[in-house]
Amino acid sequence: MRLTLRTNLAARVLMFCGVNSNATVKSVQIAEATNASGNHLAQVIHQLQQFGYVQTRRGRGGGLVLARSPDKISIGSLFRDFEAEVPFAECFDPANNNCPLTPSCRLSGHLRGALEAFYGSLDALTLRDLIEGNSGLERMLNLLPHEVASSSMQPVERERLAGE
Repeated sequence: MRLTLRTNLAARVLMFCGVNSNATVKSVQIAEATNASGNHLAQVIHQLQQFGYVQTRRGRGGGLVLARSPDKISIGSLFRDFEAEVPFAECFDPANNNCPLTPSCRLSGHLRGALEAFYGSLDALTLRDLIEGNSGLERMLNLLPHEVASSSMQPVERERLAGE
């Protein structure tokens, strides 16, 4: 099994936003800190917004913030959201399945079970579990104090988001 680049980048974006939850972050900051392509990151951020993981704002003070608290973001759900369009095996995709064994294949059922076990093991894992107390991650992803000052949200907006 291998995760798509989009799923990997989605996790990086959420970890960056979680570590820097006191600021509105810019995609260029995330790209630089996570060694990611700006173009790929823009697509992933758009999807994260559509799925309700982040909120974005355009303009001079724009950027992104988590739309939910880190303890409300399930990694299993994130992975399902981003991997749903990619069939695990040919036989999982009815439109493109050319396998002649499908009607009597027992392997596909076991693969489905293994895939659900994989996602199930990640369902209880939250973004908070990944970032809280992770000093190595904080050192790698935390914005410098001057960056936080220049990208911080207005206190009223931070309170509004915290209440959601």
